[in-house]
Amino acid sequence: MTDTAILDEIWETILSRIENPPEKSYVLDILNHRKGMDKALEKVGEEATEFIIAAKNDSYERKVEEAADLLFHLILALKATDVEFADVLAELEKRHR
Repeated sequence: MTDTAILDEIWETILSRIENPPEKSYVLDILNHRKGMDKALEKVGEEATEFIIAAKNDSYERKVEEAADLLFHLILALKATDVEFADVLAELEKRHR
């Protein structure tokens, strides 16, 4: 099985951007957008659509890229909607048993 520590690192990076805002940050652009959480949710929808299109029409590499975009934006939307990533992982673990 592949190491999934990168998902935890992404979550921690999001938290770090919030706590220590850099001069420019895509994460903060999404989280602080005038649309509020809707911007993060829109991005999940956009990336899900792009993944679906890639899954049906594009190369393996494109599928991987779009899946990565979707996972990133889903994690970002979790933060925007005040859902703890650890709780989602715990739910997945519970379901896996």
